[in-house]
Amino acid sequence: MAKEFKIRTKNQDVFLRVQKGHFATMHSHTNYFIDVTTQKMRLSEAKAVAHELVSYYQSNTIIDTILCMDGMEVIGTCIADELTKDNYVNMNAHRTIYLLTPEFITGGQLMFRDNVLHMVSGKHVLILSASVTTGKSVLSAIDAVNYYGGNVVGASAIFATVNECDGHPVYSVFDPNDLGDYQSFKPHKCPMCQNGDKLEAIVNSFGYSKL
Repeated sequence: MAKEFKIRTKNQDVFLRVQKGHFATMHSHTNYFIDVTTQKMRLSEAKAVAHELVSYYQSNTIIDTILCMDGMEVIGTCIADELTKDNYVNMNAHRTIYLLTPEFITGGQLMFRDNVLHMVSGKHVLILSASVTTGKSVLSAIDAVNYYGGNVVGASAIFATVNECDGHPVYSVFDPNDLGDYQSFKPHKCPMCQNGDKLEAIVNSFGYSKL
């Protein structure tokens, strides 16, 4: 694996760990592995990421439920804490927010059990993902929330290559402009594969497995 390096911001607790190479995700091949493990699991980094994301929703969006994809529960909790603080510009002040993790079934579809339907049906739902590249996972989440009677108010991620999914805004802390030469390809159209470059690892929201 290539050596990891960090892309830093003005906030010392907000940075992106990346490795350059040839990686396979569920839906694409990419020339960067973006490691968001500690942002999801280390409280100081999770708080810092949440602080960056919450500004998009604090003054103009009601959020009843945060749907946490990709193990984003810690960051989701930090966002909920920020949104429910007593603040005159905060539309969620004094309101509770549900933190919900979806259940996946065959084909990557999402479902919600009867005991949690009240957290989705009729609620304003923010979809929170570690990364949004092809957008397929977020689209599945949007479809599920709509099916169960929820109202999607947007999506947020640590890293995203798109700024909207199905008409809903996608906000992120980092995007491809922070990497400069970031590229993502459909597996059968990957120029690295066509050049004979071997895959280095299979990657997803849990991390990577060397090949």
